Amino acid sequence: MAHSKSAQKRIRQNISHRSRNRWRLRAMREAIKDFRLKLAADDLDGAKTSLRSCCSLIDKTAQKGVIHRNQAARRKGRLNAALKAKALA
Repeated sequence: MAHSKSAQKRIRQNISHRSRNRWRLRAMREAIKDFRLKLAADDLDGAKTSLRSCCSLIDKTAQKGVIHRNQAARRKGRLNAALKAKALA
C-alpha cells in the first residue's frame, strides 16, 4: 500500500486510465470484428464503410498510447489486404 499522497494519487490515476484504455481496446476490437463479419458475409459496401471507421478507431487508439503506432499500421494493413483479397475473389 502506498504511503505518500502522491503515490496514492498515482494509484487512483492508474485505475481510471486502465479502465479507459480497456474501453478503447474493446471498442477497437468490436469494430474489427464487425468489419470481419461484413467481409465474411460478402457485404463489400458495408465492409468498406466499416473499414473507414475501424481505421479511425485504430488511429485514435494508437494516438492515445493504448497500442503502438507500428501495431496500428500493421492492423490497418492487414484489414486493407483482407478487403482487397475479398474484392478480387
